[in-house]
Amino acid sequence: MTSQTTFYFSRTLNRKFYSSEGKPLGKVKDLLIELSGSRPRVIAIKTRIKRKERILDFSQFELVKAITNYVIKCNNIVDFQIPESSHSIFLAESVLDRQIVDINGRKLVRVNDFRLVIISTGVYLIAVDVGLEGLLRRIGISHQIKTFLSWFNLTLPGRYILWDDVETIDSMRAGIRLSTTYSKLHTLHPSDLADIIEDMDHKSRINVFSALDEEKAADVLEELEDKAQVHVIETLSKEKAADVLEKMPAHEAADIIDQLETEKAEELLNEMTLETSGDVRELLQYEEDTVGSVMSADYVSFNKNVTVAHVIDELRKTKPEADVLYSILVVDDRERLIGALSLRDLIVSEPSLLLHLIMEKQLVTVFDDDKIDSLVEIIDKYNLLAVPVIDSSSKIQGLVMIDKVLEELIEK
Repeated sequence: MTSQTTFYFSRTLNRKFYSSEGKPLGKVKDLLIELSGSRPRVIAIKTRIKRKERILDFSQFELVKAITNYVIKCNNIVDFQIPESSHSIFLAESVLDRQIVDINGRKLVRVNDFRLVIISTGVYLIAVDVGLEGLLRRIGISHQIKTFLSWFNLTLPGRYILWDDVETIDSMRAGIRLSTTYSKLHTLHPSDLADIIEDMDHKSRINVFSALDEEKAADVLEELEDKAQVHVIETLSKEKAADVLEKMPAHEAADIIDQLETEKAEELLNEMTLETSGDVRELLQYEEDTVGSVMSADYVSFNKNVTVAHVIDELRKTKPEADVLYSILVVDDRERLIGALSLRDLIVSEPSLLLHLIMEKQLVTVFDDDKIDSLVEIIDKYNLLAVPVIDSSSKIQGLVMIDKVLEELIEK
């Protein structure tokens, strides 16, 4: 194709194409885009000739701008065989009117049109149109609407997303898999990705979630709404669901399993490791409105007679999650909670000092069977990020993080 810099896909869709002598040959039904190169390039064109669908070599076509429209010419009808190793998609079949992920905008959008560019080496896809103008252009009334708006000094804003900032998420409906499935989605924050997945249809949601590695899937699952969590877990294979739950904090996994049918919950618990399922089962035993039901079974504790240097070395080796480091707990020789310290306390103290010499002894604690409502006043009064949870013998049961308390308040 020559003599044109850019054009819209909708200007060619379902349009007649002609021979070099001007004889009508058929209609354009779709464009095949090769994705494996550095740029997505048009390699073939799907046509309908005499009521028969044929895929033709795109190099034999050219697009010429007429006064008000485009004229599509075919210099020679050459059939095109799609290579088995080709990572390609048909635009209309696989992406048009589908949901895609705007990576920069971090949201789900609908494709209304495409913008392509013609350069000396071929025709390339450069952007998708997700704005109202693209939809009106498809219908064929964008020019009239823009003319009408101009009377009031208004414009119809276009909205484009560069193809590099796009991730297709439901092209599997056409049996197509991209070479690096959902690779761009892995760059998103789990909260953003959770919001996107919640807006997806059933099939796309499962396709995307199943493609995530277990660590990413666990992070995203934590951020999903309750109903979406249950839906995802119930549709994953037993093995995949158990693996993802194992990567989550025990209290988060317990919250999800508690929403499942008893038979399904037991099935997943049996599939998980004994250590993880044991922690989850213990949390499931607490009544819904008690501290134990919202506490995290993950915490960091050390004996009172170890040194600051020993603690720092252990933390470097184990690399615990950031939230459990809100409060580093100190226990006596009988594993009873007797103090706590912060990361700041560790960093500013001499490496040779024993923990009982620098720990805070005046602790604010709660019992695992206390009511959740008691936490609100405690956290507000003492300005805490985490509260240690103990049983009647002062043995540590876990930590309650401030975010869990806030979640409970928001739900109420």
